[in-house]
Amino acid sequence: MSGSESELQKRLKGIQWQNGNCLSCTWFATKDPLNADLFDRAKCIHPKLKIYQLVVSGRDWCNLYEEIKQKQIEHKQELALKAEEKSG
Repeated sequence: MSGSESELQKRLKGIQWQNGNCLSCTWFATKDPLNADLFDRAKCIHPKLKIYQLVVSGRDWCNLYEEIKQKQIEHKQELALKAEEKSG
C-alpha cells in the first residue's frame, strides 16, 4: 500500500469480524470483505462441503469451522479496496 493511508484504510483497521460463526470462518467466501456482516450470504468453500454449493449466512455455524486469521481478512480487504479504487 502507499505511504499515506486513505480514510477508508484507517477505518478498516478498526473493523473486527465476529468470532465463532461463518463470517469469521476461513471457508466463508464473501464477495464484499469491506462490508461483510452477519447478514451476508456466501458460499461455503470447505473442501468437504463445496460439492453441495451451500450458501450460508455470516451468522451460521458448523462443526467444520476454522477461524480466519486477521492477516487473511486484511489481505481480502486490501484486494477489494484496490479493485474498488480501480473501478471508481
